[in-house]
Amino acid sequence: MAVPAPVMILLAAGASSRMRGADKLLEPVAGGPLIVVQAGKALRAGLEVIVTLAPDRPAREAALRGLPVRIVHVERAAEGIAASIRAGVAAAPEGAAVMILLADLPDIEASDLRHLADLHRADPAAILRATAEGGRPGHPILFPADLRGDLCRLQGDVGARDLLRREGGRLRLVPLAGSRAVTDLDTPEDWARWRRDGEK
Repeated sequence: MAVPAPVMILLAAGASSRMRGADKLLEPVAGGPLIVVQAGKALRAGLEVIVTLAPDRPAREAALRGLPVRIVHVERAAEGIAASIRAGVAAAPEGAAVMILLADLPDIEASDLRHLADLHRADPAAILRATAEGGRPGHPILFPADLRGDLCRLQGDVGARDLLRREGGRLRLVPLAGSRAVTDLDTPEDWARWRRDGEK
């Protein structure tokens, strides 16, 4: 029986607290706001896309208008990343694996997402975690469907770190080219450096 494609959960409920008033997910990248570009990559990879958003970020939701994505509001977004993961996983179709991606990794490509989805079809029980070329763990991370209950019980701002440690025997690291699995941009200086080094 064919293995269903995973569902992409794009985590976009963060506060951009280190951007000194700007919103990193609305920064222009490749002709559009980062959040729109990231959702578009997941759609081009052939994935169903769920975007988690804090209710107090209407500009992000407005930017996504017209895209075939499902928006899920995270009422307790201030709790941290676990609240976004719980909300996204709960909204995913029953029985589907979930691929979780931080929205502020601009160098991730649609081909990277397709690659992880293909690896999942070949080994649906594995946890797949993207890494930099040199092995540094990053994102996205693909969790098999049987771990969704564990994801829905996460708490705090440490993501799935403890779950990954507990299920280490199932973890498969997937190197992506360069550092695109780990290039997240949190400050105006990060953005300036990234653009100076050559926006992709």
